[in-house]
Amino acid sequence: IGGDSIIGTSFIDHLRRFKDDPDTEEVVIIGEIGGSAEEEAAEYVRQEFRKPVLAFIAGQTAPPDKRMGHAGAIISGGKGKAEDKIKALESAGITVVRNLGKFGDAAVAVMKKA
Repeated sequence: IGGDSIIGTSFIDHLRRFKDDPDTEEVVIIGEIGGSAEEEAAEYVRQEFRKPVLAFIAGQTAPPDKRMGHAGAIISGGKGKAEDKIKALESAGITVVRNLGKFGDAAVAVMKKA
């Protein structure tokens, strides 16, 4: 699941579909700075989702109050920070990968634990 939404859907909408899909064994969330979609997804996973979830948050080194990326993601008003998203995801039991080069190994490790 990526950070660019499909109009009319959210991370949670997709997680609900994957929850009921017998062929889905693991879900990967690729999020980004700005907004609160990742934190909302983390809360849904904590309460209702039992399949393994792996996540990466883009923009971990982005400076506050500066527009970043094609969508102009901005961290402001104390919301949307990468570290806050990572904390929310990890507290929901989601494995967060901080380096994309280690994503494959982390995905395998998460599946072995499942």
